[in-house]
Amino acid sequence: MRMLLNADDYRSRARSFLPRGLFEYIDRGTEDGVALRRLRASLDEITLTPSVLTGHDRRRFDTTLLGQQLTAPLVVAPTALAGLVAHDGETKLARAASRVGIPVCISTQSVTTVETIRRGAPDATLWFQLYVWRDRALTAKLLERARACGCETLVVTADTPVAPNREYNKRNGFGIPFVPGLRSTIDIALHPRWLVSVLARYLLGEGMPTYGHYPDEFRTAITRPSIAEAVRLDHRLNWDDVRWLREIWPGKLIIKGVLAVKDAETAAGLGCEAIVVSAHGGRNLDCLPAPAECIQAIADAVKGRLTVLADSGIRRGTDVLKYLALGAEAVLLGRLPLWGLAAGGEEGAEAVLRMIVGEMDTAMAFLGAERVAELRSPSFRGDAPHRTRNPEAVERDSGFAHARPGMTV
Repeated sequence: MRMLLNADDYRSRARSFLPRGLFEYIDRGTEDGVALRRLRASLDEITLTPSVLTGHDRRRFDTTLLGQQLTAPLVVAPTALAGLVAHDGETKLARAASRVGIPVCISTQSVTTVETIRRGAPDATLWFQLYVWRDRALTAKLLERARACGCETLVVTADTPVAPNREYNKRNGFGIPFVPGLRSTIDIALHPRWLVSVLARYLLGEGMPTYGHYPDEFRTAITRPSIAEAVRLDHRLNWDDVRWLREIWPGKLIIKGVLAVKDAETAAGLGCEAIVVSAHGGRNLDCLPAPAECIQAIADAVKGRLTVLADSGIRRGTDVLKYLALGAEAVLLGRLPLWGLAAGGEEGAEAVLRMIVGEMDTAMAFLGAERVAELRSPSFRGDAPHRTRNPEAVERDSGFAHARPGMTV
């Protein structure tokens, strides 16, 4: 069997395991895939200049993030329906992250409840991601559940007011609610390992997978639409809702999906502890700037008032270092842990996380840096891209994109 040595290897293994609809839901972007290609181009443009003969014996990645001690400046990002990638997938991700020594963020739209994840991963550092429901009382009760399970950090996704235009999922039949059809049924039948090890285990146990955090009276299988207005995601969110969350949430509050300096400054003014500079992995709006184009200006504007995190487009440890060099204090990983989970279950997810840390360590050795903070020195950091040039020069491979050899992007 082929050795899994990098992100593309894990992605390829995941592609063969998962039904096409589910794979593309995770892997692809939106509309024409421009934002996804821009993410790759923006990171490829960044260079880090080494300092030689520094004499470091080893590198150190331990860091304090929002008062929590981490072995590396990484967080497993919240991803909807991770429990469909592997049976009990969210719990497996939590245990993998715990062994690596980093937090995992549990999604409002996870298959497994935060209570079940806590029981299955008692030592994990759990964050909780919130999509605000229209019924604020139900939203508040959900936050009480998260807090009771030891979640001290709340991540509010602010960049998804409506459903994205993912045409490929309309064509391949994957969606929530999942509507069985000839194409999707054949797709599942052509992936018997996933059918037996994931879907069949749910059907024989707890039944058809659901959004686990929805209240019992509103919970519905992924094959049936929810008619409950109370638990529809509220597309009318504004900063007053953040003020309300700040009042009722006693822990750390993070706003995810910030790309504008003014929004970062507003978050700081409302008492949020952190933001995530994010393009939602290129999955929401095709004309968004890449986070690499925005981080430096945001970090400079809110320095000392707000912790800046970043995500989107990570496929190498060097991508993590680039975001850190631009001013992020930690980086969230979304697709990569899911590829590991699909390729090898809990052990695969852990292996991917350790692979990224290993790549970071190798790159740091070549750069002559002992601690991540050193990368923010002008002597290490190259210029950040202000605008991605010629994104059409980047080839698309329905997932991670690759620059053409010899092309300047």
